[in-house]
Amino acid sequence: MKHVNLLILDDKEENIISLSALLSTLEDVRIIGSTNPTEALKICWQDDIAIALVDVHMPEIDGFEFISLLKSNSQTSHITAIMVTADSKDDKDLLKGLKSGAVDYLYKPLDPEITLAKITSIARQTQIQEEIKEKNVALEELQKQLLLAKKETEEARKVKESFLANVSHEIRTPINGIVGILHVLRKTPLNHQQREWINRLDSASNSLLLIIDDILDISKIDSGMMKIEYETFSIREKLLDIAKLFKIKASSKNIAFETIIDPQLPAYIKSSAIRVQQIIDNFTSNALKFTETGKITLAVSVIQQMDYRCTIRFTVTDTGIGIKPEALEKIFLAFEQGDDSITKKHGGTGLGLAIVKRLADLLHGKIGVESTYGVGSAFSFQATFEKVDNFKQQEMMDEGATPSPQKFENVRILIAEDNELNSFMLQHILKGWGCEVDVVKNGRVALEYLEQQDYQLIMMDTHMPIMSGFEAIQAIKTNLNPRKAATPIITISASVLPHEQAAAYEAGADSVIGKPFDPNDLYQKIATLISKRP
Repeated sequence: MKHVNLLILDDKEENIISLSALLSTLEDVRIIGSTNPTEALKICWQDDIAIALVDVHMPEIDGFEFISLLKSNSQTSHITAIMVTADSKDDKDLLKGLKSGAVDYLYKPLDPEITLAKITSIARQTQIQEEIKEKNVALEELQKQLLLAKKETEEARKVKESFLANVSHEIRTPINGIVGILHVLRKTPLNHQQREWINRLDSASNSLLLIIDDILDISKIDSGMMKIEYETFSIREKLLDIAKLFKIKASSKNIAFETIIDPQLPAYIKSSAIRVQQIIDNFTSNALKFTETGKITLAVSVIQQMDYRCTIRFTVTDTGIGIKPEALEKIFLAFEQGDDSITKKHGGTGLGLAIVKRLADLLHGKIGVESTYGVGSAFSFQATFEKVDNFKQQEMMDEGATPSPQKFENVRILIAEDNELNSFMLQHILKGWGCEVDVVKNGRVALEYLEQQDYQLIMMDTHMPIMSGFEAIQAIKTNLNPRKAATPIITISASVLPHEQAAAYEAGADSVIGKPFDPNDLYQKIATLISKRP
């Protein structure tokens, strides 16, 4: 506990000695005496005095004047002043003392108990005020540190996001070229071995995409950017679609695949169809990866139904390698594998189950795992969903359907793309659809070409040297020639970050397609935009 400095000002030394003796029993109180008001003022400025006991009648400067001087100075105005007097309890003197700044009076002869009680109380109040000040200073410092930490965290998040966007762009751009060339090659005469090589290339490129998607997903979830979009969908149809896909994959490994669906399963539920599927897909993909013989079972059971709520458990059981008991705790941690030898043999980033755990939390569900090493594992996801009765699905055309092979007529397209592999691939795909194609490597040259030639469509990469796609789009949309300004533009972006795709639309793009893209999707977008142009 910090000491409280107490000043006794009295022109008679014997009064200071007697009062000091009385107060000497107080703990944490340091007593300083003075018979000279001028000297006492200096002490107050230098020694951090908290309490001043001031005699009323003194030569040169009386007690009222002394206290007024203390209170008029910002350096000493905080001092608690008490008047000490031998006069009778005159109301005029009492009022004068309080007006000068004193808080109380002590009357001579001093009553020891009253004096000690008052000084003890004031000393304790002073200590509490000091503690409050120190805590306030500490809180202010902590707040500054928290604000600084928040700022540093935000900056780190932005750096991380920028890094991941760049990584995504750099990986997706060459993959887009590979996927596009594979599409072109499939249209050419191939023997059985060549088709097998193309299928292997296709599988390898998809594996790369899954890895980059996992990294972006874990980043978005950890930064709070992952949004869950709810929709009404048929859970049974979703499960059958998943089962159909994995049954084919299991068959290629000579593994049996079984689906067991509880007959009480609701026809429709409201949730995030894509995230529910992502969880089940992850469990089933892992089961396929780590199972060489036996069977994989996707079982769906209704745990509880109440009014419009239904608790459902999805369980994927396999007869694979299993998990060691000591490894179960870390398999849901990011960048962790149950066993280092698994990474060497089966590959993987260790992100899949970490993403599943976070997605389950976002869906207000829980995941579980049971495993016997060498025998197999069972991974489950359980959550409560809203049931939807009498839901009528809208009759819509399947946008993902294979487009008509009919070729375009009198369509000239400008491609602005700095990656040679991508521009080569795009050029061949578009020429296969009957389009005339010009290719440039940056936005500035694209503007020069547009001045010399009319185009029915422009395909613009977002990231290019000299002039970016965004800058070129803005320049095109502000062209003084209305026809050229109305030229439809599709941006080609390797970024999957929503804000960058939104920036393309803000710049004036008519549509956005990501890398790698589905040629059928591209055909549909081109056909739609060209048909809308007068």
